[in-house]
Amino acid sequence: MSRPRWLQFLINLGLEFWLPLPLIGVFFWLSTGLIAHQVLSYTYDTTAQIHADSKHQIQFSVSLAVMSIEALIERRDKLTEVKVYTADSVLKQMEFEFPVTEFAQVDAAIAQALGLPVTAVKQLIRYRIEN
Repeated sequence: MSRPRWLQFLINLGLEFWLPLPLIGVFFWLSTGLIAHQVLSYTYDTTAQIHADSKHQIQFSVSLAVMSIEALIERRDKLTEVKVYTADSVLKQMEFEFPVTEFAQVDAAIAQALGLPVTAVKQLIRYRIEN
């Protein structure tokens, strides 16, 4: 049984192997696109809900190397915004908000939140007051 000339020519060129590759590639491209679309468009039902208005107390079990503390006292709003800068590679900055405006109360609140003595907080803190 003899093969047609064009088929024999393709066999001699080695195209018998190379011709199906683009078809296989297009098949994989289309099928993975459909699978990705199905996965990404699937809606997930959550059983647990997150309450954003709840407050959590965080205790630091690892001692932090505090570099500086900046406190912005806003007398009009009767609160103090505090930024704590650390030397830790992962936790560079922490922000707190306290409902006090007196220096001694701010020092005590920061010392309690960070687990530091009040004298250490007094050495590291810098105040700014806004009326």
